[in-house]
Amino acid sequence: MIKTTNKNIKKILLKKELTKEDIIILLSSDIEGRNILYRKSAEIKDKYVGRTSYYRGLIEFSNICSKNCYYCGIRRDNKFPVRYELDDETILSAVKFAFENKFASIVLQSGERNNNLFTKRIENLLKKINKLTNSQLGITLSSGEQSEEIFRSWRDAGAHRYLLRIETSNKDLYYKIHSNDDKHNFEKRLKALENLQKIGYQTGTGIMIGLPFQDYEHLSDDLLFFKNFDIDMVGMGPYIEHAETPLFRFNKMLMPAKERFNLTLKMIAILRIMMKDINIAAATALQAIDPIGREKAIKIGANIIMPNITPSENRKNYRLYENKPCIDESAEDCTNCLEARINIAGDNIGYGKRGDSKHYFNRIAL
Repeated sequence: MIKTTNKNIKKILLKKELTKEDIIILLSSDIEGRNILYRKSAEIKDKYVGRTSYYRGLIEFSNICSKNCYYCGIRRDNKFPVRYELDDETILSAVKFAFENKFASIVLQSGERNNNLFTKRIENLLKKINKLTNSQLGITLSSGEQSEEIFRSWRDAGAHRYLLRIETSNKDLYYKIHSNDDKHNFEKRLKALENLQKIGYQTGTGIMIGLPFQDYEHLSDDLLFFKNFDIDMVGMGPYIEHAETPLFRFNKMLMPAKERFNLTLKMIAILRIMMKDINIAAATALQAIDPIGREKAIKIGANIIMPNITPSENRKNYRLYENKPCIDESAEDCTNCLEARINIAGDNIGYGKRGDSKHYFNRIAL
């Protein structure tokens, strides 16, 4: 492999397309090298998506999950979280807050379930949200793998975007962090993403960075997967261990949290360079490691941020990882805090604008 030097990094950043080896060199860069990378990604962000960040009011409406992922704090077999499901009135109250505060978009997120009662409830909830807001809100769903029929019914009911994280594009690594059974099937996950794209959703996915067993080759393949799949939006965050999960027993294998943080920023920067017009989220997990982690991500390439508008009494039970920030704040506190943070990072807030993925409209126009 070519030795990583700042000269090599500058040469790579002049290319129109990055190879796997190029990406590995960028991921291996030192402090000076990554600053060169960040300057380039910030320049690309300015040119293609602008210095505006868009809000997605996050409503974690249920922590009930049928899956048993080895890394997740709300996995089915974890007995510690108090399981909850917000009623429609509470969800619509949060939607109203987002609408009245000109967020223009929300995310409905939950554990993964496939039963008819759950899927029909979401369909009816989408109709209520659109009625309440005159269909003016951008709605992202993140409720796991579903059949093509269910995805279509939710799209017809008014959902615009869907986030289905793969966590890794490498099949072997996938089965190191998931069970190998009908509930955790790698091909089924990919097929669900294909269906979402076919149906017409703005399609999003994402990964964790700094997992046990993960290396630069895995991460470079993940970025190339996003590119080859022609994804519209991505959420990537550092892996943060949770003591009540099976993966925690490998915590001594982990790189230090600060290194996971820096590697995540590199991934965001490289992705912005590779896919110039997609939406990239500044993950909340960044702030769990660095108090201004999300601002740093915005500065170098991210353009989506998700204020948590879940009732504060429920947030502590939607803890996918430890040290989750903002679990005691009200929706108003979270919003005011983020507004100041985004302005410090040099972005404006796209109040009243849905902030749809430019890549999506460019993709469907072809």
